[in-house]
Amino acid sequence: MHHQLIHHGQGARTWAVVLDTGDEVNACLLDFARREVLAATSFTAIGAFQDAVLGYFEWERREYRRNTFDRQLEVVSLIGDIALQDGKPQLHMHAVLGDRDGTALGGHLLEGHVRPTLEVILTETPAHLHKEYDADAGLALIKLDGGSS
Repeated sequence: MHHQLIHHGQGARTWAVVLDTGDEVNACLLDFARREVLAATSFTAIGAFQDAVLGYFEWERREYRRNTFDRQLEVVSLIGDIALQDGKPQLHMHAVLGDRDGTALGGHLLEGHVRPTLEVILTETPAHLHKEYDADAGLALIKLDGGSS
């Protein structure tokens, strides 16, 4: 993984992060978030995976159904955010992956190994976001501090 700060000003920072063949996207981005102390960050990415695991949240069971794909897939779109939960950065990513026949696969990205590259643009905002566990949803959700409803 390589990265470069491409903008810094008015409390915001933007990075270009490039992952290489074999890098696992969740592990790399979480490590980067910890090192840079990211707390309110959004990101987008394109590239390709040699394999991936997409999750579909089954509401009744309050857990992700894991769909594993052991083949080369194009990362058509990867979007996500980084927020704090109990003071630690947490990732939330959704991906649309393209298969060789042009079909699209989508869901929560649980795991993805890069091949040959993944190009990620991360933008941090000055306000920090916090996640709290929501018992009804069975997930940690972003909780906003005040503001209008």
